[in-house]
Amino acid sequence: MKPACTHAPLNLPALAISASQLEAAGEMFHALRDPARLRLLILLSQGERCVTELVYAEQAKLGSISARLKVLHGARLVKRRRVAKHVFYALSDDHVLTLLDSVLAHAAEPTQPASS
Repeated sequence: MKPACTHAPLNLPALAISASQLEAAGEMFHALRDPARLRLLILLSQGERCVTELVYAEQAKLGSISARLKVLHGARLVKRRRVAKHVFYALSDDHVLTLLDSVLAHAAEPTQPASS
């Protein structure tokens, strides 16, 4: 098969990213795909919250919030801690806040028309 483009081949360095890193990144982007999970991350960017606070803030059912938090926790975007009967969630670390800020800033940019 003949290549579609005719420019000189690029000499790109090998990616220093492992398959497990790519898998984890894919899970993170999957978790970020849902606007409801993004809203939870935005709420958690303001500080640690218990599940009940998130239920009231989102006006959603406990089961729905718990399922969303499970996905976010599985993607390592949030951490949790238990105090007696209460479970508190927070962003995993500053990387998550940086990622969230970058994604939201990029989403706010005007769409560029396709060039021909």
